[in-house]
Amino acid sequence: MHDNDWLLLAAFFLLVLAPAPFLGRYFYRVMEGQRTWLSPVLLPVERLCYRVAGVDPEREQSWRGYALALLAFSLVCLLALMSILLLQGALPLNPQQVAGMSLPLAFNTAVSFVTNTNWQAYSGEAQLSYFSQMLGLGVQNFVSPAVGLAVLVVLCRGLARQSSDRLGNFWVDITRAVLYGLLPLCLVLAVLLVWQGVPQNFSDYISATTLQGSEQSLPMGPAASQIAIKQLGTNGGGFFGVNSAHPFENPTALSNLLELASILLIPAALVFTFGHYVRDLRQSRAILASMLLLFVIGLGICAWAELQPNPALAGLPIEQVGSLEGKEARFGSFASALWATTTTAASNGSVNAMHDSFSAIGGLVPLVNMLLGEIVFGGVGAGLYGMLLFVLVAVFLAGLMIGRTPAYLGKKLEAREVRLLVATLLVMPVGVLVLGALAVSFPGPAASIGNPGPHGFTQVLYAYGSGTGNNGSAFAGFGADTTYHDLMIGLAMLLGRFGFILPVLAIAGSLAAKRSAPLGQNSFPTHGPLFVVLLTLTILLVGGLTFMPALALGPLAEYLAF
Repeated sequence: MHDNDWLLLAAFFLLVLAPAPFLGRYFYRVMEGQRTWLSPVLLPVERLCYRVAGVDPEREQSWRGYALALLAFSLVCLLALMSILLLQGALPLNPQQVAGMSLPLAFNTAVSFVTNTNWQAYSGEAQLSYFSQMLGLGVQNFVSPAVGLAVLVVLCRGLARQSSDRLGNFWVDITRAVLYGLLPLCLVLAVLLVWQGVPQNFSDYISATTLQGSEQSLPMGPAASQIAIKQLGTNGGGFFGVNSAHPFENPTALSNLLELASILLIPAALVFTFGHYVRDLRQSRAILASMLLLFVIGLGICAWAELQPNPALAGLPIEQVGSLEGKEARFGSFASALWATTTTAASNGSVNAMHDSFSAIGGLVPLVNMLLGEIVFGGVGAGLYGMLLFVLVAVFLAGLMIGRTPAYLGKKLEAREVRLLVATLLVMPVGVLVLGALAVSFPGPAASIGNPGPHGFTQVLYAYGSGTGNNGSAFAGFGADTTYHDLMIGLAMLLGRFGFILPVLAIAGSLAAKRSAPLGQNSFPTHGPLFVVLLTLTILLVGGLTFMPALALGPLAEYLAF
């Protein structure tokens, strides 16, 4: 590693961790309706939203009512976005006269953005109008992370409240998340990106003559606003086809740092939001320690692998400083490894290098990050509620080991909660292993694989892991835009989103109805180093036991072949 790599790493952790406690407290105050420094400006707007929508902000819902509202909202968003994508050829703000999408691709894309996955089986500048980018994808980039944040808040309330069946109001929660949280942060980041050279306009594409004398079309459009929310909302869907490897999406080293740090900014802050809900910031620090431990392990392995010489070029008279295949030369191998680890530790999915070109071990790290369920920071809200599910599993295992009824924060885990936990543990195996096995078993779907052997199998495993994990990144070389993969990856994305959300809401409702027992001297502590180790090992063991055979056939087999 060079000095500038260490500086990048230090600046990245500083931008992510330094504001996290303060931003975490801010989100707690926002979601609980407490006054903040933005209230004088935004409170009238918030009240107007409720008045127009006919929402009573004082009326809270049970977990079932909350779930029904969430499902209804998601269905309306899905149908609205599909309609925009199908009809974009007849809609305004379409200077390039882009035609509407096919029905399977429109379904896949709509599901992708509604579920906060942002899987892209299309190229943005070639297949989407400005209208579709802004009012279609851009709107979902705000509301889909808001839904994840709302679900997390419900789980926090379930752990904090006692003998209650009320968990908040879905419409109030998503309004506050967007209005006070996502919009102000995105406004700041979008202005910074425009300053760095990211386009934000409605111009036609520009024709330019290259130095070689050939003609090239330079895409324009309202890119900066969408890039800001794609990063801060852990969405990841790029305005341009090659995402943040495109010089218009990511023009400078500073824009690269800002976009990179913004991926983890809100997920890291929400760990402290949880601590404020349960009135014990020690719990936040323990969870953050486990996340950072997993992140650093993954980054170390990925960076080491990508800084090694390419074995395919061994013996040739070439001086190698790391593997530069598929990397953005402006940023180098370490910055690409850091981005790949970050984007898959969160459910972001944006890229500044092509993961398909990573070494076998370098590509293994982002794949494992997704297969663990996107809980190493994870998406906005979704990452932490996924991590809290593993916390409950670890507490259950600790209870078995010491012969006590498992309890977390004074709430006992009984048969109902354990059954719901088991249901969530089945989501990733079904979406990845079952649907992935079908994809390689039939000749038609298998024809989308761009490479033979273990690497081709890794492409399929990565695609369905990305879909089910609601990540959205992809190995290049996999032909995703077929009717079969559009529908099956769409199904995987729905399973990965709502297969977690519904059990989480049910667990929250069950915990809220319980009374908290006082913690005694014999209670298992969930805030010390021992619990951090137990939680980390639980995550690795569950993921390892589930996916090790598949990984052995893919990236591990590819690594051993050299």
